Amino acid sequence: MVGVNAWRESGLGALLDIEALQHVNTELQQRNAALVARLDERDRDLAAARATNRDLMIQMNSVR
Repeated sequence: MVGVNAWRESGLGALLDIEALQHVNTELQQRNAALVARLDERDRDLAAARATNRDLMIQMNSVR
């Protein structure tokens, strides 16, 4: 921690910038994970809708 204290006392402030960037990075990673999960759910919903549509088309064509 001596290096961290020396860095902060130097007045350069880069460490705080790194901490802020790490925080933003963590938030973006969490947002990305949430968006990927939503996209996966929509892909499953779309696949289910396509399967249902396919089944309905088969039933409709067999009635004729």
